[in-house]
Amino acid sequence: MGDFNYPDIDWGNSTARTVNGNKFINLLHDNFMSQVVEEPTRNHAILDLVISNGPERIANVQVVEPLGNSDHNVISFDVWCRKQIYTGATKTMNFRKANFSSLRAALQGIDWGIMFSDKNTEQKWLSFKMILNHYCSQFIPLIRESRSVKNHPMWLNSEVKKLIGRKRKAFKKYKSEGTVAAFNDYKHYNKCCKTAIRKAKIENEERIAAEAKTNPKKFFKYINSKKMQVEGVAPLSYNNNMVTADTEKADVLNQFFSSVYTVEEPVGQVPPNSCTVASAPTTQWLAQDMVLKGLHTINVNKAPGPDGIHPRVLRELGAELQWPLFLIFSDSLSSGMVPRDWKKANVIPIFKKGVRSQPGNYRPVSLTSVVGKLFEGLLRDHIQNYVVENGIMSSNQHGFMKDRSCQTNLIAFYDEVSKKLDSGDAVDIIYLDFAKAFDTVPHKRLLSKLRSIGLSEVVCTWIENWLQDRVQRGVVNGTFSTWNKVLSGVPQGSVLGPLLFNLFINDLGEGIMSNVSVFADDTKLCRPVNSIQDVTSLQQDLDQLAIWAAKWQMRFNVDKCKVMHLGCKNMQAPYTLNGTALGKSIMEKDLGVLVDNKLGCSKQCQAAAARANRVLSCIKRGIDSREEGVILPLYRAL
Repeated sequence: MGDFNYPDIDWGNSTARTVNGNKFINLLHDNFMSQVVEEPTRNHAILDLVISNGPERIANVQVVEPLGNSDHNVISFDVWCRKQIYTGATKTMNFRKANFSSLRAALQGIDWGIMFSDKNTEQKWLSFKMILNHYCSQFIPLIRESRSVKNHPMWLNSEVKKLIGRKRKAFKKYKSEGTVAAFNDYKHYNKCCKTAIRKAKIENEERIAAEAKTNPKKFFKYINSKKMQVEGVAPLSYNNNMVTADTEKADVLNQFFSSVYTVEEPVGQVPPNSCTVASAPTTQWLAQDMVLKGLHTINVNKAPGPDGIHPRVLRELGAELQWPLFLIFSDSLSSGMVPRDWKKANVIPIFKKGVRSQPGNYRPVSLTSVVGKLFEGLLRDHIQNYVVENGIMSSNQHGFMKDRSCQTNLIAFYDEVSKKLDSGDAVDIIYLDFAKAFDTVPHKRLLSKLRSIGLSEVVCTWIENWLQDRVQRGVVNGTFSTWNKVLSGVPQGSVLGPLLFNLFINDLGEGIMSNVSVFADDTKLCRPVNSIQDVTSLQQDLDQLAIWAAKWQMRFNVDKCKVMHLGCKNMQAPYTLNGTALGKSIMEKDLGVLVDNKLGCSKQCQAAAARANRVLSCIKRGIDSREEGVILPLYRAL
């Protein structure tokens, strides 16, 4: 760390205006180093740097007032040192010793028709869960899994353990006897031990590389295990106090995650939607073979939800569980009753960046019932087919759509922009940002839109019940907060949620004369601006979007909405949204791609190279093997 005096470097995008600046950036990249200071340290330049080969251990970087007569600001930061942390132990299923044959035989002997007779959906689900858990406890043993950093390394196998034991025994014998023979015996086992460890590490890393594309979680678990620290939630600042207990931290984070929800206006004030479709889809679409196919495609590496049913169990027992689950799914759909377990979510806080003590610097990852998500997937496919067959979805939407992606969105939009620029037009692009878009969707308004496109009342009633009475709890190191109500939004961690969000904002572009492009909630407008009339038209489109947002109780984060002016003859006209002037930008990150007002690609190439170096740095620091068969698959997967 120190004053490196490179004022021309843009550290946010890893670019520089001078040759020396670019050489310095390349030097850092080639040595897998990162610079973590993000604020100016003298006037408007970042001159004083903190450089590390482990940036994840540098936290709470702050630039404060200078000392004495210095014209440079002081940099303060925390270094997360290696420390042993014990956060308790949990019991998990030991699938290596599971007796699935006996478990299958036990389930095959159950008459689910009799078991479910005279029961409603909730009762059927509870009976199913009780029986499955009962037999799983008989045929799948539990193993105690500690979260302590003292855990054995992933490569440690029985052969290595045996040799380590023999080496220790030989060393004790040598210490007691002191003979040449005893020393040679110890040297022999020491050499065998090193060879076995090297072999075990190579084999483990080869397995990790082979599975990196399908199971990246295994790679990061291995990397984190070598850091000798638990990447958890730091003590949190709350009401001018520091919260340190896991239960209290879980409560603070859950309260923060729940604070973004929207309290919807009364039902009578819900505006009607103008889009209607006369035909309604049939309700007789659910089949038993669809359930079996869904069970066989479950990702066994995912975590279970609050109901505790593990995806590995569901996939292994697909043939035995397809019938009872089909009965539960059918009854749930026809009755409009959703089991309470399917409405619960465990919320795991994941640190983003910034000060670790601030709850706002953690993002929520919701874990919901795997069985519930299985049915959501079947219902999503049904609704998606109906939407496609009837041409309901706007062509502007590229998110969560088959044969559409970030790439199709970017190519279509910027191809249109570049054509306008090539023809001599000036172009203005407005980048819009919804505030907590997925969390704030009002439920009654969403349902009004679903009914307006012709979805059957059976499906709409089920979705309405699925959205009602949802609850979530925070989880920190295996401890839980109290349950909080989920008042709005499409449920996080759900399979059906993204499609419902797309349908909710489907009419966003109606009546807009400018070019509109949407990827989920990321929205942008553009149009040629060669006259005052063009500017007025674009402003009118912005006003129309503001009216749409107010009508459907959505909010734009105006501070993050920007305008970019392109073209030599651009008038640099100002625009407002909800009465607030939009900030001007010369470069924006659009769906992960850096776009500047020249439509150049050099900064994006530099950023991509920097990211590639970070990936290589992660592999270099975490993987011992240098074999092509290990490094290349990991690099491609990450």
